[in-house]
Amino acid sequence: MNGFGKDCVVVRPVRVIQFGEGNFLRSFADWIISEMNKRTEFDGNVAVIQPLKYGNADLLNRQNGQYHLILKGIENGLPVRKIERIDCIDRTIDPYADFDAYMRLAEVPELRFVVSNTTEAGIAFDSGNLFSDMPAESFPGKLTQFLYHRFQFFKGATERGLIFLPCELIDRNGDMLKKTILQYVRLWNLGDAFEQWIGSSNVFSNTLVDRIVPGFPRDTVQEIRKEIDYDDALISESEIFHLWVIEGDPVVKREFPADKAGLNVLFVPDMKPYRDRKVTLLNGTHTVLSPVAFLYGLDTVREAVEDPLIGKFVRKVMRDELMPSLNLPAEELELFATDVLDRFRNPFIKHQLTSIMLNSFSKFKTRDLPALKKYAERNGRVPEGLVLGLAAICVYYKGGKWGENLIEPKDDEAILSFLQRVWKERCFYNIAETILGSVSLWGGDLNEIKGLTEILSDKLAVIAEYGIKKAVCNFLGE
Repeated sequence: MNGFGKDCVVVRPVRVIQFGEGNFLRSFADWIISEMNKRTEFDGNVAVIQPLKYGNADLLNRQNGQYHLILKGIENGLPVRKIERIDCIDRTIDPYADFDAYMRLAEVPELRFVVSNTTEAGIAFDSGNLFSDMPAESFPGKLTQFLYHRFQFFKGATERGLIFLPCELIDRNGDMLKKTILQYVRLWNLGDAFEQWIGSSNVFSNTLVDRIVPGFPRDTVQEIRKEIDYDDALISESEIFHLWVIEGDPVVKREFPADKAGLNVLFVPDMKPYRDRKVTLLNGTHTVLSPVAFLYGLDTVREAVEDPLIGKFVRKVMRDELMPSLNLPAEELELFATDVLDRFRNPFIKHQLTSIMLNSFSKFKTRDLPALKKYAERNGRVPEGLVLGLAAICVYYKGGKWGENLIEPKDDEAILSFLQRVWKERCFYNIAETILGSVSLWGGDLNEIKGLTEILSDKLAVIAEYGIKKAVCNFLGE
């Protein structure tokens, strides 16, 4: 098989520095940049920084920054599979092995964007980091060193500031990154002029990213290598669906023309409605469908949405109970809901229900409880589909044998112990009242929501006495 020779490298100016060389950024941000290079005048390559001591920098460099991405999913109702070659990575630098090369990158005049995905724990302040470290251990510490060198090299020129597009899955990630960098500026006494330059000449965008990336296709890699005729060690797989919501300064849209490339990248003044949309319609639906489908005897999300009964339950909860809680145009929500259902039906991804049910109570609290409360306030009654999902979670956490399956819930030990104690009670009303009254679970007493205790106890009783199918049929009126 052939390799990725230097003759395959496409020479463009380095306009993006990327912290992270893992599957997600290579399947999301680098793919988007490749598409912009094809379809717009962006004309920019990426310099990848390995953020940890151990990573794939050497492997990427051996392949001259190139690899293949397998895109799989549903388009226009039909399954689609595509193979694309990503060629926008110019170089990969390990700052632990070559700190000088990392600093020299700050001197590149065309550099304009910083993309990162260092996990939720990556944007954190560690006072033990020193400015003299080569490099600082934390990601924001490394960035502060980089920015200070750029500030000095270009003598504080305002036009040499950068635009930050963090992909870490934390709320208001850009604000958090800026705050943490400024903590290092003050800890290391780097001066008021530099601090002012950080605030006035750089843009820190809050972003929301969404794409399922299973990663390296271990089961089919040999077949793929034969198909592409390359011994690619960095093949990655992802779904076709993608979404990048970028909040803030209009300059970002002008300089990062992903929307002009026909990509699902939204530049918005406020990302909160879009974050709420994803958390509610995608994650919230996941949270209630999973225990119901599991108790029904299914294994995967795809099986759930394609089952005649459970699929009907999923669509009704999504459209009648979750969607009305969101503050976006109905047409936009309907389009997003259709995309979510297509993603759930993706024949190439096996999303196990049990993996979604990890920490189900905390997920229900953040993803579904806000919609439940809004529904109750607006309609004077609780949404029975969401309550049925909560009841199924409660039954799942009881553990033990369920049909042919052994239920083994995974959560904080205190929550598991609490549910075990609760289920020693024989009265379903008392079980519902105790669970809803747990301040440690919910941050308050949910028994105060009119009708919730009664409806939850009824759902628990039906599931226990007649099974989940009867409870779903009652909800659907069948």
